[in-house]
Amino acid sequence: MSNIVNQQSLADFIWDVADLLRGDFKRSEFGRIILPFTVLRRLECVLEPTRAAVRNQYKARKDSGVDLDLLLPGTAKAAFYNISEFSLANVGSTSTRANLEDYIAKFSPSA
Repeated sequence: MSNIVNQQSLADFIWDVADLLRGDFKRSEFGRIILPFTVLRRLECVLEPTRAAVRNQYKARKDSGVDLDLLLPGTAKAAFYNISEFSLANVGSTSTRANLEDYIAKFSPSA
């Protein structure tokens, strides 16, 4: 019985937090907002260990004529990469829409 009560109280807590985060969004809009950001966050987590190396490699090679789509995945140690100066942590500091569009646009085509 105690396990069921704990699970229910945890579920209630999660839904309370979701309602708080949802803010002005309607319940039907919640999935269209949360899912894309969940995917972006997952991609960001995969790339985080090599993020600085990828950006440094990009800056060093962007004018060399080398096909960066062949070079940067190896540096990223993933099938995709991102060369944006932004991350989800700082995309909202100023000009949120422009920053978010830059962040998304600078994922490699394979992402």
